[in-house]
Amino acid sequence: MGKNPTDRGKNGSKESVLVEGDGGPLGMVLAAANGNDHLLLRETIEAIVIERPEPTAEAPQHLCLDADYDNPKGREAAAAGQYTPHIVPVRKEKRSKARTPGHKPRRWVVERTLAWLCKCRAILVRYDKKAANFLGLLQLACALCWYRRLHRLGRCDSKQGP
Repeated sequence: MGKNPTDRGKNGSKESVLVEGDGGPLGMVLAAANGNDHLLLRETIEAIVIERPEPTAEAPQHLCLDADYDNPKGREAAAAGQYTPHIVPVRKEKRSKARTPGHKPRRWVVERTLAWLCKCRAILVRYDKKAANFLGLLQLACALCWYRRLHRLGRCDSKQGP
């Protein structure tokens, strides 16, 4: 009969992405698909490619995370990165009480960014054997995402010189 068709024993990959409030990718880490997300949080925060403004008491920086990060290690990584964590509780009975009326969940912003990145055919299905090559394609797709966004806003002018 053979192996289960959904578990072929093949290696997979997981992309951990940190995005800003409007969905622009700021940092990305590539790891094995069988690992937990909360173990990648510290690396993902360290992978930010731009200079972060220093968080202050008047202007704290928030980090919205899903239920996989609701553990001491996830909270510790957010605190080490000087973020104020907003983590969805694991238990369903706490979820309905945790969200205040009128506030929408923010996790969809990350999901939307991952969908934008998957529009690049080289990323949709991983054909690269080397992780460094695939990470390079992901980073190129992130740069393309930012270029398209800035071009739409009119901040990218091809007539300007260097």
